[in-house]
Amino acid sequence: MNNNLRYALAAARLNPTDVAAALAVDPKTVSRWLNGRTPYPRHRWAVADLLNVDEADLWPESAPRGQALADGVQAIYPHRWAIPQTVWRNLFNSANEEIDILAYSALFLAEDHATLRILTERAQTGVNVRILLGDPEAPEIATRGANEGIGSEVMAARVKNALTLYWPLIDVPGIEIRLHCTVLYNSIYRADDQLLINTHAYGTPAANAPVMHLNRTEDQGPASTYLTSFNRIWTVAQRRDK
Repeated sequence: MNNNLRYALAAARLNPTDVAAALAVDPKTVSRWLNGRTPYPRHRWAVADLLNVDEADLWPESAPRGQALADGVQAIYPHRWAIPQTVWRNLFNSANEEIDILAYSALFLAEDHATLRILTERAQTGVNVRILLGDPEAPEIATRGANEGIGSEVMAARVKNALTLYWPLIDVPGIEIRLHCTVLYNSIYRADDQLLINTHAYGTPAANAPVMHLNRTEDQGPASTYLTSFNRIWTVAQRRDK
């Protein structure tokens, strides 16, 4: 019996069905976890993120995420689509200073009204929100669409749709949107010292590619490398105003 997991679910006001839906697993699987079975690492990490607790709090017998991986690498998700939507919301909601988003469209976030509300609310509390999206007219956008196999026009349309959904945020003090023409090797989603890095693979849509969860622990760590990349793109990107 995993009482730690039961207490965490109760504190989060979630039931096993909620967890099963968030992780796209069978409710019986969650019941087995509650009865003492230890999930696969990717499921442990997802549940811990969903409940906003440390993995060791739920499964003390399991090694901490960072121990089995490199310093500063908290977890690796096999696909972006495997990350529960609540993980993205909790990530941005945890920010006290900075939120950064770098992608071509990040349409999956723009379509989530809860995420847009969180970005607005965090900005209103003083969090600096920077959103970097691709210029839909840039040739790099067309090339990425062709490389992913969805077509250049489709990729440009996704960016335009995302811009339409992000558009109201421009009026929120503390939120700035810029357009870039960069060849992206990864997308970056950052809240203070926590980063989700969506790697890009040729011929593979970003949603199918792996995602690294990084924690900035030192100036020379992997998270700092991606933050430097973000800042360089931000510097050369064009501000988007109404």
